[in-house]
Amino acid sequence: MAALLLALALTASQYGYHRDELYFRMLAPAWGYVDQPPLTPLIVKFTLLFGDEPGILRIPAIVFAVVSVLVVALTAREVGGRAFAQGLAAWGYAFGAVTLIMGHTFLTASLDLVVWPLVLLFVIRVFTREQQWWWLLAGLVAGLSMYNKLLIAMLLVAIAVGILIAGPRRALASWWLVAGVGIVLLVGLPNLVYQVINGWPQLRMGAALEADNGANVRELLGPFILLMLGPPLVPIWIAGIVALLRRREWRMLRWVPVALLTGMVLVFVAGSQLYYGYGLLVTVYAIGCVPAAQWAARVPWRRGLLIAAIAVNSLVSIMLALPVLPVGIEAKTPIGGLDQAIRDQVGWPTYVAQVEHVVATLPPGSGATIIFASNYGEAGALERYLPAGSPEVYSAHNALGLLPPPVKIDTAVVVGAQFAGARSVFRHCRIAGHLDDRVGMDNEEQGQPIGVCTGPTLSPAALLARARHLG
Repeated sequence: MAALLLALALTASQYGYHRDELYFRMLAPAWGYVDQPPLTPLIVKFTLLFGDEPGILRIPAIVFAVVSVLVVALTAREVGGRAFAQGLAAWGYAFGAVTLIMGHTFLTASLDLVVWPLVLLFVIRVFTREQQWWWLLAGLVAGLSMYNKLLIAMLLVAIAVGILIAGPRRALASWWLVAGVGIVLLVGLPNLVYQVINGWPQLRMGAALEADNGANVRELLGPFILLMLGPPLVPIWIAGIVALLRRREWRMLRWVPVALLTGMVLVFVAGSQLYYGYGLLVTVYAIGCVPAAQWAARVPWRRGLLIAAIAVNSLVSIMLALPVLPVGIEAKTPIGGLDQAIRDQVGWPTYVAQVEHVVATLPPGSGATIIFASNYGEAGALERYLPAGSPEVYSAHNALGLLPPPVKIDTAVVVGAQFAGARSVFRHCRIAGHLDDRVGMDNEEQGQPIGVCTGPTLSPAALLARARHLG
């Protein structure tokens, strides 16, 4: 835990804000948004009280990642793992690629690092300790997590399917389980009410993500499962699956690998994000550390082999997931192409300076001027870095598309990919420049146009409504 804390703290301020962090900064506290529940933006608002820099804003993500290491080690301990097994679980998981990415940047998935393994640990304790009241704690954690993501429902479905198929099925008839489900619904009720009142926006958001990512998710899910913790650790979680299915003393936990398979099937069907099943995989890995440690205990050199595998995997994951190289060097390596989280932290102040230059060169008499960003990352960067007195920033991406439109638009400085669509709703449009991060990092903004459009043919409300999109 201390090593992970040190690694994340030292790299927290290396590049810049992630596009999602810039977006969360812009969102006013609310009961919910079209793309997510309220918790992550609310935590960001609280963190900003202590300073508006990436290193400060990421403190919650670092805390979640560090605490999750303890949960994973406790999972190995819960199924009989002694010190070496717990060490394998903790070190292997702490420096897995996805753990480092979610701990380095404050995303909605950062809290999931704790939530999913913790719910699974509590459910495992129902069976290992034969104490049904652990259902209540699992339900409480799941209900609270609904304020961050409704995705926890996927985990609960996976657990239910696993128990239904692999048993022990008598657990499904427990009143403690019913009470646990009741706690989930009671604690998460405000979010459910928000969804009902607003026409289930999370379902619309899921459909938008599937439309954008579905083909890639289904194509890459198989290889990505091998990469989430790292290829050297694959034999350990496979050992966990085999042991769970074969060991008589773990018979009551045979639902765990079935839940993992169910979760991955749900990820495949939903087609939203590749990492959604990470918490399930991590739990199976932690359990697999027990037979791995027992295997290593029989022959002296095997222990060294496991330690070497985790060390190599950790070093590779650190290089891939954390900004340890100077950004100019990083941009020339394949890492930016492999890790979108790295790409999304580069270039924002430079892009904003280029937009500011275009605004400064607008001719006198341009009238009521706005800056229109194509996505929430651009909008968040403009809001963060533009000097006071600049034109107001608007976007139609996700929750920003539901904010009040400007009263009047005479001129719009249009940033990014939506400039092409702006040509059809303004009488005159010209390209005034292109975004360039000056280091050659091939992210979503690199090379996109900065356009100037005048003479709108629609009202401001109609313009934003036409540009509104999810994704």
